[in-house]
Order: sequence, then structure tokens, then C-alpha cells
Amino acid sequence: MITYDEAFRRVMLYTQDFGEETVDLMSSQNRILAETIYADRDFPPFNRSTKDGIAINQSALEKGLRTFKIEGVISAGMPQQILQDSSNCLEIMTGAVLPENADTIIMYEDVDLKDGSATINADPKKGQNIHFKGSDKKEGTVLLDKGIQISASEIGILASVGKSEVLVKKLPKVCVISTGDELVPVDETPLSHQVRTSNVLSLKAALLEEKIDATHLHIYDDKKGIEERLKIATKHYDVLLLSGGVSKGKFDFIPEVLDELGVEKIFHKVLQRPGRPFWFGVHEEYKTVVFSFPGNPISTFSNYHVYFTPWLKNSLGLGVKDEFVELDNDTPMHPYLTLYVPVKTKFENGKLYAKTVENNGSGDLTCLAEVDGFVCLASRDTEYKEGELVPFIPSK
Repeated sequence: MITYDEAFRRVMLYTQDFGEETVDLMSSQNRILAETIYADRDFPPFNRSTKDGIAINQSALEKGLRTFKIEGVISAGMPQQILQDSSNCLEIMTGAVLPENADTIIMYEDVDLKDGSATINADPKKGQNIHFKGSDKKEGTVLLDKGIQISASEIGILASVGKSEVLVKKLPKVCVISTGDELVPVDETPLSHQVRTSNVLSLKAALLEEKIDATHLHIYDDKKGIEERLKIATKHYDVLLLSGGVSKGKFDFIPEVLDELGVEKIFHKVLQRPGRPFWFGVHEEYKTVVFSFPGNPISTFSNYHVYFTPWLKNSLGLGVKDEFVELDNDTPMHPYLTLYVPVKTKFENGKLYAKTVENNGSGDLTCLAEVDGFVCLASRDTEYKEGELVPFIPSK
């Protein structure tokens, strides 16, 4: 049995690159950009007004002129206009192109309009209220580096350079597998000895947050049936996430079957709670990565976030950032097991605090509604005290 640190290290050794693919712009959100994005022209592409008001030539003010005849009105989207007489002005709207022969914009709040003329009641500076061409970025400048995760702000930048299609890192094909004769579909009424399927649906929902639409497969506790279904799954998917069937029970056939199917065991059993029976391996021929979690709900849920989420981020080139929280209460330790303790967090006085959530063990599914994540408490001889800074693994 290996330590959590060693288990995590070994999992990270088997990150993979799944290649690249092109998706439409709105499907690229939360995906990993696989190309460098350059400015296809200056930003902004022209001198533009930042206010609604009038455009003038500053030289007229320097000659003492305060009232200007209005030659016309310029709206956003119009081609560049010309101020015909520097003693006149043009009304101009926000976003419109600065007219030729004008160099200053005065907002309406500083102007009195009457009988086709505009009288200035402020002391404007030359060049004010103008967003100058190329002042943000010059043509050819890098706007987005490849390897970043695309958010709503990046969508706007991609749209501005005409990227209707975007090259992104390809996501793995994932199959989520539930095991056990006691499980029935959500839309069925379970008998007294049965429970509805829930673990794999939590995993599917978590994967959807990563933009992965996983396939769901259920396998009953029959060795031949397990062999047949897993043989197909290892051939057609990049990742298998299993829940259940890896402990020491009479019907826990998963480790034996995976070995027979050519899946190399990297480790089985970790000095941790929950999830001590966690099994991890890689198919020798297909390179399918197999995460086989214990079937109790908190075991499955916590180990997914502890191991699979960072594995996925590393595979996509994002890397894993360490997060920490301050304990809001004293918390028991274990002398040789690493504990993943469910917690509720709060942000207060510039700090993130975590308070442990009471539960009835790794089978207590209902407590997860209150959980924001897990604190990772290394084994030691003394309990963890309120105020200690500890590693935090978010689940929301």
C-alpha cells in the first residue's frame, strides 16, 4: 500500500496529450487554446470617439472661438467624415470615427446647443475623449497565448479578430462505469435491497463542467459480463472512470479482470481515507487510463477531484495550482492515513476559511450538498488546530 503523495505522483506520470481539434467559436469556452492569436489590424482600427458630443479643431479655440456652427452629425458605423471648416464642429457619437480636420471631442455635458450652433462652456484639452488608432494593440501583436483556458473575455477577443473557428486541445473520450447488482436507474423505484444510481451521474455532471460529455455504462457483478464490457470500453475510450468493485468483496472482480485484459496496474490501495482501495492503471496496447474508485459516494466524489481533475489539467497543459484554506475548527488527524475531510468554505476578512461538514462516513451521499471541497490532511500524531493553513481541493 502506497502513500497519497506517491499515488498522486504516479498518476501524474501518465498524463497524455490527446491532440488538437477545431471547434466553432461559442463551443470554445472553457476549452484550452491551441494556437497563438495575433491582432489582425490595429486596436482600435481608427481614431474613435469615447463620448457623445462635438468634434472640433483645437486651433479654433486657441483663436478665441467658443461658439461653433454644427455642420452635421456622425454616428458609429459611418465612414470617416470631414470637418469642412475649422471654425465649425460636427456632432459625434460614442464609437464613431474621428472626422478629418478634427482633433478634440467635447462631451455634450460641456456644451450648450442652440439654433444649429454649439457653445463650449469648458476648457478642453487637445486630443481629449479620443481613443487613438493602435493605442491598445498594434497589428501583429500577440493577443492570446496558446495554452490558456478560454473564458468569456477571450471569446470577445477571438471574435474581434474574426476567429469563427478556434483550434483547441482535444478532450479525452471518457466512459463512466458503475458496477453492482444493487443499482437501478434513476427513473425506477428501488426495492428494499436496492439503491438508485447516483455516483456515476455525479461524475458525469462534474465532467460536463470540464466540457466532457462522457458515456455511461453499467456493469452487473458477473465476471464474464464485466470482461465483455470492459474489453470493449478499454478499446474505444481514452479514460475509464469506474465506481465500485475494487475492494476485497467476493464480487469485486474489477482488478482481476483489468489484469486479464492487459491493463497494467500502477497501484492498488492507498494510505488514505476515503478511497483506500483506489486502483489505477494503464492499458498496455490502447494506452487507456483507468481510474477505478471505491463505490461509496464520498470515496468516488473525493477521489475524482483529488486525482482525476489534476490529471486532466496536466494532460491539457494547464498545470495544477496548489490551494490552501485556514481551518475554522479543530480537526482530528490519523497516524498513518491521509484524510480528505469534506468542508464548507467561507471568505471573510480577506481569507478563505474551511469548516468540516459532519457526515456518517464515506457512504453519506446527502452531506455532499453542503460540501465545497475537501481539505487534505497528511498523517501525523497531533490533531489539526483551528487557524492552521492546509491544502484545499475544491469540488464546486
